[in-house]
Amino acid sequence: MAKNTQPIAKRCRALGISPAVMGYAKKTSNRNPGGQMRKKKSEYATQLNEKQKVKFVYGILESQFRGYYEKASRMPGQTGTNLLVLVERRLDNVVFLLGLAQTRRDARQLVSHNHFTINGKRVNIPSYQVKPGDVIEVVESSRSSAKFSKLTGEDAPVAVIPAWLDRAKGSLKATVVRMPAREDITVPIEEHLIVELYSK
Repeated sequence: MAKNTQPIAKRCRALGISPAVMGYAKKTSNRNPGGQMRKKKSEYATQLNEKQKVKFVYGILESQFRGYYEKASRMPGQTGTNLLVLVERRLDNVVFLLGLAQTRRDARQLVSHNHFTINGKRVNIPSYQVKPGDVIEVVESSRSSAKFSKLTGEDAPVAVIPAWLDRAKGSLKATVVRMPAREDITVPIEEHLIVELYSK
């Protein structure tokens, strides 16, 4: 399985996003402290940067991203919004948003290692698209592991769950309440620039 192994802090700095988006609260980069990068970007560079943001944050490779874009363009409504909703519905992203993994990369690995079920069936595909009514649960055999046991009980950390998902504090079970709307997606993306890039 292909994956992005670029240094988190360095890549976030280059793309102009906070490492917190990836689940890293304290990561910083000491490289290029003076910010000796080109201040003025071309129109193409700005559009490309937005595309690279989405690919990096959600852990998507080029061919897969193009597939999402083509699917989004065929759906009714705005292509840019459709694109973000598609990537937001990825199972690895949902696991991260539910607070069941500390980082997005961690979430991808947990899904790949068969730690979750959807509607009672094991799913190990990070790109699986969740839909309203889906019940996501940590498999019984994984609940006693240190990674998941600390998420249960009175001392369980409180996660800020998006409105389109529902998970009770201390529970290892969650439900997809509805489809995510554009305002539910907090990653700082200007999706119209991606549409302009592909429209050339």
